[in-house]
Order: sequence, then structure tokens, then C-alpha cells
Amino acid sequence: MLVGITGYKGRVGQILVNEVEAAQDLTLAGGVDMGDDTKALFEKADVIIDFTRPEATVAHAKLAAETGTALVIGTTGLDDAQEDVLKTAAQKTSILYAANMSVGVNMLLALVEQAAARLGIDWDIEIFETHHHHKIDSPSGTALALGKAAQKGRENIIKGGGDFVTDREGKRNQGDIGYAVQRGGDVVGEHDVTFFSQGERLTLGHKATDRSLFAKGALHGARWIKDQPAGLYSMQDVLDL
Repeated sequence: MLVGITGYKGRVGQILVNEVEAAQDLTLAGGVDMGDDTKALFEKADVIIDFTRPEATVAHAKLAAETGTALVIGTTGLDDAQEDVLKTAAQKTSILYAANMSVGVNMLLALVEQAAARLGIDWDIEIFETHHHHKIDSPSGTALALGKAAQKGRENIIKGGGDFVTDREGKRNQGDIGYAVQRGGDVVGEHDVTFFSQGERLTLGHKATDRSLFAKGALHGARWIKDQPAGLYSMQDVLDL
């Protein structure tokens, strides 16, 4: 399988190059960075893996739709309008879009949804995340995905599943899903979701210590997405969670 990598000079991009070259069932079709001939790579590759920036990812999704190339997206920080572009592109090709490619994180998403549904509205939910000082988006895409999982779990309990609060002032409102963020050093990624009740608390968490796990997850997704019909998929689909 021919794999192309956009943003190949980036942190994850370089790890992806190494992982593809080490895999016996994969061949590196090439890599592109800003200013390179991206369309030529899309026409050559069976699957493109994209860890770039939101504006670049949107352009790559349009190219994937134009060329019919399967696309794996690990970019975070996309807004609703940009995600709508992915949905439109996915009508013409298969796209895997995940805030985090880690198997452990995707298991955590499933557990948070279940816990939110079973514990109910009397349990307050707070999400705490830490990343390295180069991280651009805040809260992280994974933290937001965890919040959405909690919302989904509680959507039959409270309208909308609860409001996100990223900058709290004053009293906490029932149903809020709060976020706290730390940035510093070389932390790969840490996420904790705590459910608070009277006299007890439950914390579900994940800590990443090696960026290669994101690349390995992306390659697992690339192998899976290549043979899927047009549509927008998540790592939950890949892992059948």
C-alpha cells in the first residue's frame, strides 16, 4: 500500500516516515510540506495521512475528494465550518478523522460516554489536560472529544448534554463540563476526566509518553480506511468500540 504524508517535516510527520519505512506491508509514496506539489502525491498514493493545521487539512480534504484518495486526518483544532468541509469531502471518498489516534484514548472516550450516561446529572464533570509548550490549540482536540463523549452520554438526561466551560468565573452551574489546561515542557499528552459527587469522585485518565503511538494508530487506521466506502469515520469505527 502506497502511503503519502502531508506535513512530513513536522514532529509526527517524521515519526510517520520512519514507521512507514519500517513496515513490511507499506511503501512511502512521498511527503509534502508547504509549497510542494500536493496534488501529485494524492494522485500517486493509496492513502494520505495528514497531521498539519486546520486550513491545510481542509485543502487536503478537498483534494482527497477530487482524486478519490483515502485520507487519514490527525489534525486538531478544526472549527465547525472546517469539519463541515470534511463531511462534504467524505461523500466522495473515505476519510478517517480522529482527534487522537491512540487506542487507549479511544477506549477512554467510550468509557467516559458510558460513565456520563450511568452516573447522571448529579455528578459534576471536569476535564484536565496537559501538553508540551509548543501545543497550539487549547483545550486540546482530545479534551474536546472527551467533553463531547460526556455530552453524548448525558444527552438523554440533560438538554444538549451540558455546556462546555473553558474560562470559569463564579459559581459552577449544574450540568457544566469544565476544562482546565496546562502547557509546559515536553509533555506528550495527559488527559483526566473526573466525575465529582457528594463524598466521592471517579477519575478516568490516559497518559501518552511516546509520540510514536499516534503514528502507529494512524497507520492502523490507514490500513483499515483504504478498503472502506466513501464516508466519514472515526477511530471508534476502526477499533469497533
